[in-house]
Amino acid sequence: MAYVCVQSRALTGFDSPNVAVEIDLYPGTGEIKIVGLPETEVKESKDRVRSAIFNSQFEYPLGNLVINLAPADLPKESGRFDLPIALGILAANGVIPSSSLNNYEFVGELSLSGQLRPIRGAIAMTWRSATANKIFVLPHENAIEASLVENAKVIGAKNLREIIEHLKNKAPLSFINTSAKVNHFDQYPDLNEVKGQIQAKRALQIAAAGYHNILMIGPPGTGKSMLAQRLPGILPSMQTSEALESAAVQSLHQGIFKIENFIKDLIGHLITPPLQLL
Repeated sequence: MAYVCVQSRALTGFDSPNVAVEIDLYPGTGEIKIVGLPETEVKESKDRVRSAIFNSQFEYPLGNLVINLAPADLPKESGRFDLPIALGILAANGVIPSSSLNNYEFVGELSLSGQLRPIRGAIAMTWRSATANKIFVLPHENAIEASLVENAKVIGAKNLREIIEHLKNKAPLSFINTSAKVNHFDQYPDLNEVKGQIQAKRALQIAAAGYHNILMIGPPGTGKSMLAQRLPGILPSMQTSEALESAAVQSLHQGIFKIENFIKDLIGHLITPPLQLL
């Protein structure tokens, strides 16, 4: 009989509470139970995890497994718990020492081959993980955006085997470094280029100066998009915390960013939320 606990993160809107993934392995016929208010995609993780472990050339345990996602009253959704579940099973089976998991938090969806697929909300989860002073391990595609969180310790991995080798100190993975993210400032279209539109430009200036919301309504061709594209150029620069909060909200809705555009938008802390034009 073996008990292992692996730390992970959930998403509830913008917040990302800690989730303890508890694995209990005991003699039996191979039955697997997942408890702790899991959604359908979390319940299906047992099949993904089994195939990922086999195809990564590791031994899957023969006994019964109870997987508890605590706290029990917090709904758990998406495939982000595949990775911590797989690591917990392997630790319970003696493939990796359970003590090697203590300083980490893990998120990531596994393919049947053991590859890691990107997840949404990486910045929100990394932000909370950094406050807990943990090393955050997630899919390689999410690692660059996640490492933009100040003081975060982020490791990106491409597959399950890479993480196992890292935890066993056979092939340590490196922390992601994005020190080049503040090399220059973005250039936005200039509001002075707009001829006419006196009232509309005045409204934009007032909204930017007073932090007001703005709603643009009108038929096509009246200049809504042209004016909206020039609004970021007159907005004050964001503080670091404001820029990361804005990026985290976008990460929740858009999933993985195109990394090049993401870093370009974050440079100089000049992220602005997308404008919806009616």
